[in-house]
Amino acid sequence: MSALEPTFQQAMEIAAGWLQQWDGEEISDEVLADRVAELVASRDGARGFFVVSLAGDSALMDRLPEPLVIKLRDAGEGVVDLTARNLAMSAAMVVHHRNNGDDAQASGSERVNARCCELLRQLDPHQVKERLETLLDAAHHSRGDDLAFLERWGYDERQKQAIREAVEAVAD
Repeated sequence: MSALEPTFQQAMEIAAGWLQQWDGEEISDEVLADRVAELVASRDGARGFFVVSLAGDSALMDRLPEPLVIKLRDAGEGVVDLTARNLAMSAAMVVHHRNNGDDAQASGSERVNARCCELLRQLDPHQVKERLETLLDAAHHSRGDDLAFLERWGYDERQKQAIREAVEAVAD
């Protein structure tokens, strides 16, 4: 797989298959971690993996096996960036779903948020701190590198407050 980078769609399908095998105890933590390391080496591969693992029913991101944490930490800033973005988006979506009275979707977004929070606590602390400071700068002061990201999604003040609280929860 390292010769060809998967598309986002292919990465989601690949990750879903691996998670099903892992949940069924057909592959070990170490084998899964090695495979995930290859997948997250590309942006679309990482995006596909995180969509499936953060939002899906697999227990992987609730358990965070040590071999996986090591590989995700080794993957560096790309993984930190995607996890921080998922943290922000899921926090904002909790507010959106609650406003629309959709408790089931809000619950799903809360689960994604909790998983992101826990993963960020396991990744390189310096990279995480820098990345979350950038996110906070945009959510709190409407400036910095993440401002365009927040504006693209049209987050309102309550959603930005939820993002700030989610960022602060990582440090708790």
